Amino acid sequence: MSVNFSCDLGAAAAALPHVWEHTVGSSRALLALRADWREQLKKAHEELGFRHVRFHGILDDDMGTLTCQQEKLIYSFFNSDQIFDFLLSIGMQPFVELSFMPSTLASGSTTVFKYKGNVTPPKDYAHWQTLIKKLVSHWVDRYGLEEVRQWFFEVWNEPNLKAFWTAEQEDYFKLYQATVIAIKAVDSQLKVGGPATAQNAWIADFLGFCAANNLPADFVSTHHYPTDAFGQPGDDTATQLAKSHRSVLREQAWGTCQRAQGKPVYYTEWSSSSNPFDSLHDEPYAAAFVTKTNMEAVGLVQGYSYWTFSDIFEENYFSSVPFHGGFGLLNIHGIAKPAYRAYQLLHRLGTEQLPVEGNHATVDVWVVRGDKEMIVLAVNSSLPHHPIADQQIQVRLIHTEPPTAVEISRIDAHHANAKSAWLAMGEPDYLSAEQLQQLHGASELKPSAQLWKYAGDVVTLEFNLPPQSVAALNVQFKSNHLLQMESV
Repeated sequence: MSVNFSCDLGAAAAALPHVWEHTVGSSRALLALRADWREQLKKAHEELGFRHVRFHGILDDDMGTLTCQQEKLIYSFFNSDQIFDFLLSIGMQPFVELSFMPSTLASGSTTVFKYKGNVTPPKDYAHWQTLIKKLVSHWVDRYGLEEVRQWFFEVWNEPNLKAFWTAEQEDYFKLYQATVIAIKAVDSQLKVGGPATAQNAWIADFLGFCAANNLPADFVSTHHYPTDAFGQPGDDTATQLAKSHRSVLREQAWGTCQRAQGKPVYYTEWSSSSNPFDSLHDEPYAAAFVTKTNMEAVGLVQGYSYWTFSDIFEENYFSSVPFHGGFGLLNIHGIAKPAYRAYQLLHRLGTEQLPVEGNHATVDVWVVRGDKEMIVLAVNSSLPHHPIADQQIQVRLIHTEPPTAVEISRIDAHHANAKSAWLAMGEPDYLSAEQLQQLHGASELKPSAQLWKYAGDVVTLEFNLPPQSVAALNVQFKSNHLLQMESV
């Protein structure tokens, strides 16, 4: 029995902003000086449309931003300039996370991650404020006010977690106050926001503090992962049994928007799991999760930043295993994972979404209008250990001309799945040039012709969706005016 969906192409369309393309995450600033990191980001920008990149540690000691020599503070913005010069050269911009604390300003020695980012408050908030003002003024001088006004300045990372901020909420608010005053002193139109929390936390308190102290907050930023609702961060996704990711992520985003008091909302981190070594990150499961979650975020947020674009990442250690469950859309060799291909399909969508009738526990279908095409995007997705099965899908497109061609692109266990090919190779820890070429080939989207039927003014499409899969059907027309409206 097939699962049936229908779409009246004569119905009013809704806007489909590509909120998932606003920003993408990375590990830390120092990695942006690597040639392979740059090559992968350029690829992701060109093929997936990402416009901003966010990373930790622009103020870390290894960036050389601030040090003390012979009791004199020495500021050096050379390394950050190298990074931002590169971003602008490829058509991207930074989403600037102002972290972590330079040790010369730090009130303590507590650090996070292998690279020892200091997570203590400044011992002197005036010196912190001077650093921020000097740094932002330098960027305005170097790149111009018109350019920097397009950037986003986010104060710290997840201060509600002791792993990232050893002090209390009131101390973070003091840090925000010092930071926003410093940045707005450079130019009042520069965009500053927070609280950059994990788990959608502190938003009402943050905005209340800003209102009580007459402080600007140009946007609200926060993070969420499906594992946030199932015990401690780091739990494996496979332990999640209670809810669908629709109820976890979409409802959290909806609640955040309600608390944001009309301000723009940017989720500056999210993924299918907060575990940096979750095997599902490398598999078709992540592609289905990414597609469904991004499409459900439309209409709720202004930016939805996936963590991360690359496995060139070293919070714990830098793994050399080609598929080790890392966060990245690309592995360390730049091989596209299924989730990368999901973003590629999303990038190809137009910006007008049509209403679809039909409902199923694991299958979702969207129809999006382009210039001379309709794209039918379909997902069969469920959390691990939840019921899911192979499904036969029927989609009826009503009030339309006959298509000139229909192609289908698939992501599943047998399509666009480089990890499966790597497993078949015997899971080599290191890849030869020949193996690398084979895995790049196995990762590709390979469109094929799709059968269709046309009767009256209805196109009928029938196709199969395996568990944890994505399919995009490109329905092409001879005219850019798809509807013969007089026939409606």
